[in-house]
Amino acid sequence: MNLPLESSVALITGAAHGIGRATSIELARRGAAVALLDIDDASSVARSIADFGGEAICLHGDVRSEEQLESAFSKFDRWSNRLNIVVNNAGILVEGRLAKMSTEDFDNVLAVNLRGAFLVGRAAVQRMRIHHTESEKSECRIINVASELAQIGRAEYTAYCASKGGIIAMTRAWAREFAPGILVNAVAPGPVDTAMLGLESMSPEWREKEIDIPLGRLGTPDEIANTIAFLAGPESRFYTGQVLGPNGGAAMY
Repeated sequence: MNLPLESSVALITGAAHGIGRATSIELARRGAAVALLDIDDASSVARSIADFGGEAICLHGDVRSEEQLESAFSKFDRWSNRLNIVVNNAGILVEGRLAKMSTEDFDNVLAVNLRGAFLVGRAAVQRMRIHHTESEKSECRIINVASELAQIGRAEYTAYCASKGGIIAMTRAWAREFAPGILVNAVAPGPVDTAMLGLESMSPEWREKEIDIPLGRLGTPDEIANTIAFLAGPESRFYTGQVLGPNGGAAMY
């Protein structure tokens, strides 16, 4: 059977949980060998991929740390001399009113969500340029995970909205800088049923707010992973600088 991502190598950050886990498994199902980069243990994801005959490697690293990323990419280089697809998914969320938000919390959210994507993207582009011929570079993809909150905003989410707005702006800058060789796009999910959303700790009122969207439910990690897989695959060759919104109608743009 011909798999759309056969012979591709993908690196996914935040791969141990949620959207990152689902994306890693979906890309592997479509034929990619996947590198699972996370500060947490992603070995259960690697085992799930091995169960259906896929190939994966676990890379430990905090995307805030240049030193840890250098070590993770050195391990990656020993494993593969190709890199076709990067998914910048690692992210954290801190809620709080602006007047009470600490500088440390603000800086930490931007360090993970925005600076981390910058550091991973910089390292990835260097490898994409070195390891691929001119004809192959058009098959290289960078996919950044943003949020619909970057488009519509939300009270008490200052740092998160700022970081995800930065992701969208950075995506468009990279798309222009690296065209036509590397295609760069973003996915801006709506509310998704993941641990980061923390539904179990939410009040009933906040739960109602999360599903107060036209489709009336949360998305699933698999639904977001399918959108990412589309952008990673051959059907998306005419997409760059775009923001796709699997959000249940939470934002319409």
